[in-house]
Amino acid sequence: MRTEKELEGVSLLGNQNVKYPVDYNPGLLETFENKHPENEYVVTFDCPEFTTLCPKTGQPDFGHIYISYIPSERMVESKSLKLYLFSFRNHGDFHEDCINIIMKDLKKLMKPKYIEVKGIFMPRGGISIYPFANWGDENHKDLERTRRCGIFSSNTRG
Repeated sequence: MRTEKELEGVSLLGNQNVKYPVDYNPGLLETFENKHPENEYVVTFDCPEFTTLCPKTGQPDFGHIYISYIPSERMVESKSLKLYLFSFRNHGDFHEDCINIIMKDLKKLMKPKYIEVKGIFMPRGGISIYPFANWGDENHKDLERTRRCGIFSSNTRG
């Protein structure tokens, strides 16, 4: 069981009075200690209800976001991630920008060994967009290249 000290900084989980954000806010993200930093393991979040706004028309865009990372010392707390992703609801940016912003915010927050963020956006004007962004530390540069190259050679929805 985690101690109170280990849970310092995790304030949103279990808090019934949390207000949902109306503007993009990376300050919502919280972390906790990874008790197994010596292990190479992957954490994946499946976020099927991502919404944002088109920066030109203001119309809503709907997407399915996948976030996977190999943690180092810190891990993102899931409720804070949910609220952070919700903060994009009124944010006007292109799909590609949103995916890169999410990856960069999480990279800055956790300093993972490896991270990737993929978006599967609903068609607009008959075209779907599936942006993918990834980053790896010095020990994971091969994984970074392999995953990025794999996106071009496989079905982008998989």
